[in-house]
Amino acid sequence: MNKISVLFFATFRDKAGTNRAELQIPEGTTIEGLREILVKQFPGLDTLADHAMASINKEFALDDQIIPDGSEVAWFPPVAGG
Repeated sequence: MNKISVLFFATFRDKAGTNRAELQIPEGTTIEGLREILVKQFPGLDTLADHAMASINKEFALDDQIIPDGSEVAWFPPVAGG
């Protein structure tokens, strides 16, 4: 198991009810896998998670990127604008 910190910003923070969580995740978990874990643990995120952006250690991450042990993963809601 890998221990990670998860940061929630903007509407993610509101829906999760916290701005930070410490989690144990299986080794080899990807951003997509973490998304599934978070929706189960924080059901309010279900409407945001599919369109969210994530970063691992302050670098934007793709869905298939593996999360290393000790990482800080941040979640950002979708941004609209024009």
